[in-house]
Amino acid sequence: MKAQVFRGVNQLSYEEIPVPELQPDEVLVQVRVVGLCQSDIKKIRYPLYEPPRIFGHETAGTIAAVGAEVKNWQVGQRVAVMHHIPCMRCDYCLNDNFSMCDTYKNICTTAGFTPSGGGFAEYVKVPGHIVRNGGLIPIPDNISFEEASFVEPTNCCLKAVKKAQIAPGQTVLITGAGPIGLMFVMLVKYFGAKAIATDLIPSRIEKALVVGAEAAFDARDADLPAKIQALTNGLGVDVTLLAVPSEKAFFQALDCTRKGGKILFFAEFPDEVEIPLNPNILYRREIDLMGSYSSSYRLQNLSADIVFNRRIDVQALISDRYPLQNLSQAVEQAIAPTPETYKILIYP
Repeated sequence: MKAQVFRGVNQLSYEEIPVPELQPDEVLVQVRVVGLCQSDIKKIRYPLYEPPRIFGHETAGTIAAVGAEVKNWQVGQRVAVMHHIPCMRCDYCLNDNFSMCDTYKNICTTAGFTPSGGGFAEYVKVPGHIVRNGGLIPIPDNISFEEASFVEPTNCCLKAVKKAQIAPGQTVLITGAGPIGLMFVMLVKYFGAKAIATDLIPSRIEKALVVGAEAAFDARDADLPAKIQALTNGLGVDVTLLAVPSEKAFFQALDCTRKGGKILFFAEFPDEVEIPLNPNILYRREIDLMGSYSSSYRLQNLSADIVFNRRIDVQALISDRYPLQNLSQAVEQAIAPTPETYKILIYP
């Protein structure tokens, strides 16, 4: 089969490799579409992982083979694939910190080499633990593979929305109106809150309004805090979701978030970044700082429901489609987006 093999920093090699061999409790999925995620791009561009590996984890496809011990799954079924499933028994899982679970971190779908997602290949193998514990999600007949590939990123965004306790009637600032920021706009609106978005690209500012933001501004606007105050009865927003790894965005969030509000870090910053902060700002204004990483097993059914019942319009986020052979080109476009670049999908 064909796969894009990570051979080193910024080195993707389109290669012929063996189709993964199945153990009796495993399932092989033919990848029909896989989303290109910012986390994939970081793994390709920075020395975070030892090569060789095959990345890609927002996967939807068709079951191509099942192991002899697999029950309830048949060849030909259409499925969305979750690349991690927690153990549900460790101290982290019992506290709903599923993404901190060792099983969640270490058992992963694979197309070969060190298991790393494996979606950037023609076939991906799903380990028995993931097969047995809800990692395959049937795709309804009326839902496309493209839409189904959004179940995992929807879960990640939904986890952040739930962690920040976003509620009807609140106002939420979303910094960055790329594919993740736009999904946040849709989810915030779906849960009855008002979204305000910022970005540097005019077309993305307009797009945020199209998908449901109450207001959208240029992030460089010196009057942004005053404009936010005007939209929130002088209080500031209840929650800020940082969807870009920007120090300026963080300090902007401090200026725009009300006393007693929350600021959630969703985008991962470079490790060398350190943000100087006077702790009295948090103390006196009672601002909560929090982070949200990866998905939540607890929200898997809700994420599927939101996508499969089209409660948000994930198709509005798709801007580009590339064959797997051109993954490097897709990565370059994501790094230097055109005014109309949003979600990029890859087709093995």
